[in-house]
Amino acid sequence: MKKSILISATLLPFFAGAQINVNGTLNDKANEKLGNAIDNVWSAPGKMKDKKDGKNSGNSSDSTSNNSSNSNSGNSSSSSSSSSSSSSSSSSSSAAPTIKTYQNYDFTAGSDLVFYDDFSEDMDGEFPSHWDLQAGQGVVNKIDGKPTFLLTDGNYVKVLPVIDPKTYLSNSFTIETDVYAGAGDYGLRFFFMNGDDDQMDIQSANSEVTADFPKADGSDEGSGLNGSLPQDVAYGSYDNHWHHIAIAYKDQQVKVYVDQNRVLVIPNCHCKPTSVMFGGIGSTENPIKFTNVRIANGGNQNMLNTLMTTGKIISYGINFDVNKSDIKPESMGTLNDIAKMMKDNPALKLAIGGYTDSDGDDASNLKLSQARADAVRTQLISMGIDGSRLTAKGYGEANPIAPNTSFDGKAKNRRVEFTKQ
Repeated sequence: MKKSILISATLLPFFAGAQINVNGTLNDKANEKLGNAIDNVWSAPGKMKDKKDGKNSGNSSDSTSNNSSNSNSGNSSSSSSSSSSSSSSSSSSSAAPTIKTYQNYDFTAGSDLVFYDDFSEDMDGEFPSHWDLQAGQGVVNKIDGKPTFLLTDGNYVKVLPVIDPKTYLSNSFTIETDVYAGAGDYGLRFFFMNGDDDQMDIQSANSEVTADFPKADGSDEGSGLNGSLPQDVAYGSYDNHWHHIAIAYKDQQVKVYVDQNRVLVIPNCHCKPTSVMFGGIGSTENPIKFTNVRIANGGNQNMLNTLMTTGKIISYGINFDVNKSDIKPESMGTLNDIAKMMKDNPALKLAIGGYTDSDGDDASNLKLSQARADAVRTQLISMGIDGSRLTAKGYGEANPIAPNTSFDGKAKNRRVEFTKQ
């Protein structure tokens, strides 16, 4: 489809203080009603109701923290070699997000992991081994000690994860990544593809999230929506920090989160992407910088139904600091769902299991997986769940669900499981 370039005003110095909206603006009450209506549809079991085609106009933002009981979602990596630090830049003056700030976070990562990469297997100065280059240039380097993919040249630079088959996104999927926002950066852009057709673009910058997607009639000109970040975290407060970007797609409806804030809701994007590319406008002075890429199908699963049908829930939505048992704040979406399920079913008891891949020392992995399982139990207890209903055990590399001989298999083995007792 033909793409219009959506520019965030704060990225250009001579637009300081101005804001560009795409196709108008919705007021706050309309935003709240829209967000609540979509929440009701997403939480309903079964397939999402079809939406009537209509004009998409205005700012479909819900930039406040979302109305859900305590939450936390991210990567459930339990391997000593596969998580990454959440420390912010030493030049940052504001505190990094905490579990408390994410307590109303309602994003839940997909349950069927398709791809994960923290670039820990790649050498500094090299192009990452699990990615392909469509346009521009890119290289791995460290920021705050984190292996990070820097897109250093291109308008647009485009890179894509190497995934087999090449069409891997279902009618319900989630995408997450951590982005470092340098002052003057244009921000990371997601290109959602169906074959060779660029169907929808979503870009996150330091004041807003913008989206470009087809009109209901399939017009090439496309429709646009944007959502503004809360003023206390936008502009200079956004720059020189790490931010967690999360996108949830279900039956043509889309939610976009920046840190704990749901910033943009697209009621109907009129497209069905099957793959995604990452990119935008990058340069050596202002490269696009991101890491911890996670793509999964099956977002917003019915956890109780899964538990009763299979006897367990396999989660890739709980993430930890590298080599530690500290739960990352973005894990709260998954933990909120678990806590709510247990509160709604007071007789339910769960065994929490922590798992790693086969990399590293067996004894160390076993110890770390136990500490992480214990951390999950402790967090659920702090959210109001009686400790007698929860047990925790670390299994290390035991009971793999995929071969530990491949990159993808190792990623699937790093997980947290909740088993019905």
